[in-house]
Amino acid sequence: QVHLVESGGGLVQAGGSLRLSCAVSGRTQQIFMGWFRQAPGKDREFVATISKSVGTTYYADSVNGRFTISRDNAKNMVYLRMNSLKPDDTAVYYCAALAVRSGVRLTSSSDYDFWGQGTQVTVSS
Repeated sequence: QVHLVESGGGLVQAGGSLRLSCAVSGRTQQIFMGWFRQAPGKDREFVATISKSVGTTYYADSVNGRFTISRDNAKNMVYLRMNSLKPDDTAVYYCAALAVRSGVRLTSSSDYDFWGQGTQVTVSS
């Protein structure tokens, strides 16, 4: 079992920055930690993911170069640094954990096993 708690959301102007944090507890070996987001009326979409053990990262094209995912294993934290924010980035952002196994799709929300409660990010124009 993995427990996730997000923090750091808020209201920011376009072009600004925010850092989201995700506190991770429980059995965290051999997992990927991902960030997803869901805007009103839209499906939940992949943002970024990182291997908790080796640090390999993957990003959605829409955020590549603007967002950075990182982890601090000593503190059991995962972060999402978001720069050059746009109004289209407005959404509830969720932290998620995926237990590594064969056939998983790192960008698919349905393959993630554990989820946080979400944190709202609003980018004003």
